[in-house]
Amino acid sequence: MVRLTIDLINKTSNNFKNRRNCSFSQYLKKLTHLNFSNKNIDDIDDLSMCRNLTVFYLYDNQITHICNLDFASNLTHLYLQNNNITHIENLSSLERLSKLFLGGNSITVVEGLEQLRELKELHIESQRLPLGEKLIFDPRSVLALSGSLNVLNINNNNIDELQDLVGLNKVTHFYAADNQLQNMEELEAVFSQWPQLHRMDLRGNPVCHKPKYRDRLITMCRKLEDLDGKEINELSRQFLINWKASKDAKKKAWNETNIAGEITYPFSSDFHLGPQHHLVQSHAGFLGRRKPLDFGRPSMKIRSDPMWTDFRGVRVKIPASTRQDTEMQKSSKIQSQNAL
Repeated sequence: MVRLTIDLINKTSNNFKNRRNCSFSQYLKKLTHLNFSNKNIDDIDDLSMCRNLTVFYLYDNQITHICNLDFASNLTHLYLQNNNITHIENLSSLERLSKLFLGGNSITVVEGLEQLRELKELHIESQRLPLGEKLIFDPRSVLALSGSLNVLNINNNNIDELQDLVGLNKVTHFYAADNQLQNMEELEAVFSQWPQLHRMDLRGNPVCHKPKYRDRLITMCRKLEDLDGKEINELSRQFLINWKASKDAKKKAWNETNIAGEITYPFSSDFHLGPQHHLVQSHAGFLGRRKPLDFGRPSMKIRSDPMWTDFRGVRVKIPASTRQDTEMQKSSKIQSQNAL
């Protein structure tokens, strides 16, 4: 393994060898770019003489800890991708850092970025995570980055939700391909808070197979110019916006009609009865409506046929022949009484 030291810089610095009228210490003080990528570096020594360093390339090495960078207060670009880093640490002195590349490491928590209030780009894709785990975000770091971050790359990190990132409302380029995002409503809620979003890639997520996935995101993100590698035509966007507005208007009108119906027929609506149902009329009195006088009264028929009761007390009709005999007997009895 190799430790990055001043001596190593001296041995490998071709630019310094070409400067005959300059001491090595002066050269280090003026040095702005330093490239030690793919050199089997596993540790960083004291490089405080390089105080004007602005761009530092350390990708494709074996670095396990971020350390000894306190001197680099002027650093704007730091490339640490494809190392063995497990924690984001010791970056608080890099207050001018605008681009941070940490992809291809073993980081499980995005943290330690509270002092990087000028950070514009954060690339933390494809972390080597333990089986079943996902990349998570410290709310303090998210809050610190909310006022500056424009580019966020979290591709391939087993992420299944974005709610923790809703405060990053300055994001213009968002890359979250090959994750586990599947809740369309949650995406719409988050992206509705990102008004500056211009480019987004969500390919390889389950949500991409949801109905109207692309249409819904285009109508939600009004400034989106590219989605999943496909350019968005402004004419198509306007068509989708108009279509959504028409759909929402119809839905609103339908809801208002239903509400009006419930107010008109409050009792029948509870039982899913139509306005013509006979039970609706039974409630009319409660609504101040007059109901027919004969409503609800049983019909009464006057029986003209004579009835008699047998020895069991059962009422039966009197047969016609019996009625005639009875009438004749009554008539004879009346005549007899008159004769007396």
